[in-house]
Amino acid sequence: MPRWTARPLADQTLELANGIKACPACSRPTWAAAKPWRTVATLEGVVRLHLQLRSCRNADCTRRGVCLRPEQEGRLALPHHEFGLDVIALIGRLRHAEHRSIPEIHAELTRRRVVICERTVTNLLDRYDELVALSCSDAERLRRVTAQAGRVILAIDGLQPDVGHEVLWVIRDVLSGEVLLAKSLLSSTRDDLAKLLDEVKGLLTVPIAGIVSDGQTSIRKAVGEALKGVPHQLCHFHYLREAGLPIYEADRHAKVQLKKKVRGIRPIERKIEGRDDAEAESIRGYCAAVRSALTDDGRPPLEASGLKLQDRLRKVAQSLDRVASKRGSREN
Repeated sequence: MPRWTARPLADQTLELANGIKACPACSRPTWAAAKPWRTVATLEGVVRLHLQLRSCRNADCTRRGVCLRPEQEGRLALPHHEFGLDVIALIGRLRHAEHRSIPEIHAELTRRRVVICERTVTNLLDRYDELVALSCSDAERLRRVTAQAGRVILAIDGLQPDVGHEVLWVIRDVLSGEVLLAKSLLSSTRDDLAKLLDEVKGLLTVPIAGIVSDGQTSIRKAVGEALKGVPHQLCHFHYLREAGLPIYEADRHAKVQLKKKVRGIRPIERKIEGRDDAEAESIRGYCAAVRSALTDDGRPPLEASGLKLQDRLRKVAQSLDRVASKRGSREN
């Protein structure tokens, strides 16, 4: 929905001087052209920027009359935007790192006293994705980042939103965490993936020390073709998942058998409907504990759902035994 409140007034003023004294085209001195202003909303408040524009007055220059804006302006906000880059960065982090929804991001920005509407949050999230894509295509920056470690370890994986859609292949450097290449492919054959690896190999100035991926056949063949002699390792997650598959199947079967023995919760809840005494509240608590145990799944193979269910049901049974023993002692 659009913003219904008025645009807030600036509570800070910042003068941005222009350090471009020579024309980039003809190297002749530039002249002060104008001094406009713009308002930018940041996480620290609303800032009014006073900009010093300069231009070339050489009649023979190809950039005659073109206004040169201060370089510091690009560090604060994008052109024609009323929100700063820090707001865009926060929106991207909340969305992709913390998996927040648009309304949740809007609520967080409102808590930080940033006056913005939900539709603008969506637009700024698009700008964030565009900036990330642009940074991935900056070859010089990627070479500079990967050169710090002196080598790279590549991780490759494909993401497919649904059956029949294009697969987004992502190649990332494990040491720096930078995404080196992201490209959608209609097919995932050996030759297609080998071309992606060749493209990354041509981009880098440091050696490739290893590569990590899942056990997909086309990936293994592509690595053998494009990166001969480079160690290729199955990623720990896929390795652990494959190794723990027999345990997962046995645990899943055990959980099914346990669920068969714990049935009839709903009839018990119906019997105490309308009661508000202490006994009824206690019964509702035990029913809720059993229902929660039945629906709470773990993350196999590190968290076995069947063993987890058995442990929680055992604790519920022990609690019921203690209640029964206390009642028996009181009756005696």
